[in-house]
Formats: sequence, C-alpha cells, structure tokens
Amino acid sequence: MQFSVKRDHLLKSLNYVQGVVEKKNTLPILSNVLLQLKNKKLSIIATDLDIIFHDEISEIKVVNEGSTTTSAAILYDILRKISSNSEIKFDLKSENKLSLKSENSDFNLLCLPTDNFPSFAEEFHGNQMSFNSEKFLALLNKTRISISNDDTRHYLNGIFLHLSEANNRSFLTGVATDSHRLSSSSIEIENNEDFNPIILPRKTVNQLCTLLSETSEKLSMQISENKIKFELGKIKLISKVIDGKFPDYKKVVPTKNDKILIVSTKDFIDSIERVASVSLDRKEGVKLSINKDNLQLSVNSANSGEGNEKIKADFNSENLNISFNSKYLIDIASSVQNKNIRLNLKDAVSPVLIQDISDKNSYYVIMPMKI
Repeated sequence: MQFSVKRDHLLKSLNYVQGVVEKKNTLPILSNVLLQLKNKKLSIIATDLDIIFHDEISEIKVVNEGSTTTSAAILYDILRKISSNSEIKFDLKSENKLSLKSENSDFNLLCLPTDNFPSFAEEFHGNQMSFNSEKFLALLNKTRISISNDDTRHYLNGIFLHLSEANNRSFLTGVATDSHRLSSSSIEIENNEDFNPIILPRKTVNQLCTLLSETSEKLSMQISENKIKFELGKIKLISKVIDGKFPDYKKVVPTKNDKILIVSTKDFIDSIERVASVSLDRKEGVKLSINKDNLQLSVNSANSGEGNEKIKADFNSENLNISFNSKYLIDIASSVQNKNIRLNLKDAVSPVLIQDISDKNSYYVIMPMKI
C-alpha cells in the first residue's frame, strides 16, 4: 500500500476516530485504525465493538492499493504536530511497518495485520429516515444532559428515541432521565409507521453530537434488529442499541402544576453560579425563596459559608420555598433558548415542570431536594 494525502483531510477523520477507539483495551487491535485503500478511495474505520466509525477520503494520490492497521492515537498525534496543508506520503514497507513521510519528517509506525481487525456485515433493511442535522443535534443536546451514569440501571444510560403524536402531527421524540431529572425534546417528521423505539447509548450520542456540530450534511438513520446506522455525507456511524425497556416516563411529567414562576434565564443561571460558589463540591442544594416579584437564591455550606442573592421574577401565587441540586438547574436552564425560563410548580416536594417558551416541543422535569 502506497499513497499520499493532504494532512488536513486525514486529520479531520482521525479526530472523530479518537472518540470511538478504546484507549485502554485488552484487545490491542481495537486501539488501531484500519486504513483501507481500494477503488482510489481511502477508508478510515475504527471500532470498540459497540460503535463502528467509517469515513472515506477520495482526495488522494494512489500508487498501490492495500490495507493496514496502526495506532489511532499515535497517528493522530503525529498529524496534529505536522504543519497544516502538508502532503503526507504513506508506504507500507512490511506487514508490521508503515512509513510516513512529510517534508523533513520521517516516521515508521508499527502495524497489526488487518485479519485481526473485526469485520462487520451490514444488515439494514428498514426504511431510511432523514433529518435536518441542526434540529437533530438540538434534540440530542437538550436530552443528553439527563442521561444517567448509574450502570445498575443500564436502560437509563442513553436517550430513548420513539415516535409520538400530537395535534395530528408526527414527531421523533428523545427522552433521557437519571430519576432526579428528565429531559424531552421532539422534532416533527413525515409520518413513519415502522420506527421501533430504541435506546441510543451515551457514547454514541456524544459521538453523534461531535459529528453533527461540524457538518451541515443531511442526516439519515436506519435501524436493524439491535443496531442503528447514521449517515452524514461520506461518514457512517453504526452503533449497538441498549437492550432494555425504558420506563413509562409520562407518569412523572406533572400536568397540574399551576404556580408559575417566570425569570430571566441569564440572570437565573448567573445567580445560581454565584451563590453556589461557596460550595466547594456543589453538593449543597440551592434554596429558592419565591415571592410575587422577586426570587431569593441561597446556598448554605457547613464547611465553607453561605451565599445569598435576589433577582427579579414574576410569580402568580403565594410565597413558596423550594430547593434543588444547583448543577441540575444550571444544566436545564443552559438548554433553554428563550430569554425567560418558566417553572411550573405545585409545592415544595413535588416534581417541577420547566418549559422553554421558544421551543414548545421540549420540556424538563426536575425533583426538588430536601435541605
């Protein structure tokens, strides 16, 4: 195998690969990237056995076709340190030695034979669904803040994607919860009957967000029995889905919270950040003392002191005191696009519904804390 390629084309692809390959793996081959030169195209493939990343570069000069695998981290690190727009020449000297030359640099990288690299058969027969990349990215970003880190309930370690209907319109809805908070966001789609609900794993969600934030290509999605495939231009991302049943989340969404608090989103976030500064580990909750026309926020830490602040707010009920995990509140408020955030409350102990006035298709639920 012998070819040359512009450093920037390959570096972009290897940047995505870093999020897929396992750094500490018992199987050395899974730390490698597969470089496959065939039909005048260079395929870049990486996997951790749960996710497969596949990209294709056609802007190359081919001398001899072939394939090899080499360390994804080392190759990425070398390319990062080579000056932009350089031409890089690759030459596979033997089964376990890959030569890489650029201007005054000369590297020899160790390789592992491609036979050891996992091979994958694609079995996607269902309908392809297409989405606007920007809207799908917004759905993922709004919901992923609530993905659980609790491995004992693995079915909460991802985003539950399913079809929903409202006012005779069809939506693809994403929901995530860690049982302390819940996020839901929907995007309108053409009616599509044969989409089976799936739980998209956290690592896949994060990888997709990275890809979608850097491209304007249309996103297409296809599902098989236990896998999902995303395509963005020449990039393919195939992932296993989480095997498990997502709980009936609608049961925890409050419908009769009639005490409405409206406050400036920016002031709310800034104020929580300031008063929470007295808590070193952010474990102490933030207490909200809500009055008709203002909101007092306070954090009291037994180890380091207390912080208090008052901001303007509109509240349609009697005074109410309620406390929350400050990090959860900041995560949710930071996802709100509108200049004002709306909290629908019932009392000091019931779940609170938080709405984004600019986005009727998204909402958040958060459980109060006992302080």
